[in-house]
Amino acid sequence: MVLALKDHFVWDSWYVYDGEKYHCYFLKAPRSIGDPELRHVNVSYGHATSTDLVNWDHLGECFRPSEDGWDNYTTWTGSVVRGNDDLWHLYYTGTRQNDPQLAQKIGHATSTDLHNWERVGDGLILDLVGLNAHHYEVDVSNGEWHDRAMRDPWVMPDPEGDGWLMYFTARAPGVAEANDAGCIGFATSQDGYNWTLEPPVFVGGFGQLEVPQVFEKKGTWYCLFCTANNHYSEEQTSLRPVVTGNHYLIGDSPRGPWRIAPGFLDGTQPCTRYAARIVDTDDGMFILGFADRPNGIDFIGHIMDPEPVEITEDGHLIIPPKLKAAE
Repeated sequence: MVLALKDHFVWDSWYVYDGEKYHCYFLKAPRSIGDPELRHVNVSYGHATSTDLVNWDHLGECFRPSEDGWDNYTTWTGSVVRGNDDLWHLYYTGTRQNDPQLAQKIGHATSTDLHNWERVGDGLILDLVGLNAHHYEVDVSNGEWHDRAMRDPWVMPDPEGDGWLMYFTARAPGVAEANDAGCIGFATSQDGYNWTLEPPVFVGGFGQLEVPQVFEKKGTWYCLFCTANNHYSEEQTSLRPVVTGNHYLIGDSPRGPWRIAPGFLDGTQPCTRYAARIVDTDDGMFILGFADRPNGIDFIGHIMDPEPVEITEDGHLIIPPKLKAAE
């Protein structure tokens, strides 16, 4: 049973397990807006729970843009973790109305029940400023790219220390080919509240590497991301199928070095599934993402049922082909 809402488009999602249930957070917008492309600026968060990633209980809206803050236009994709203070922490993307560059920044809210969220202060915790800002594209007024990217924060405990790591979608400056400037941005924190912008952990290959998710499995580090067929660099166009969907980097540590995995994990043209996450369970790993435009025309807008993900002997991720039903 897919996670679908009759009256809302549903797209990017992220997941956290509380010890008993999986919590899914997702971007949603009313279908009454008509054009699904308008969903991005009519967005709020939905929340649903499940014990099996298949059957979902929808709990309603749980977060939305502020009335008149730095994030009063959109609240986009984020991640949720449990902090050392026993609070749940939401890290999210925000933008402000009437910003000509659509500059994205990172916000922070906390919760005791995983549904009611309260911004920490005004919410803003990270922007492309400071000593390491020169590693990022901070000005797109020349029109070479459509937005000043800093979004989709993925936060996790630092396995090499006591603090926290954040990965996000961004772009590097001074790259000759616009579709070779996408990067995985990086920040660190000791307490989850105060963050330091660091240089990117990976640059290149695509114009944008969206919705990063970093995890370790069997001693190998992976960074899941999604990208579109029109955002491949010239080099990547020659190396792999030009499709839209979900692929990954392979790393030696959470700080890299990272490299693009061969082939393409989960892509089609037109796009079937986008903005996917991999959820690790007692029964194995499963990929979930939203149904995009599988026929190339109609936007579907729901979370697809999970499919299993396996790791090959050489450390690559695969989605095994579905077995045909017995005749």
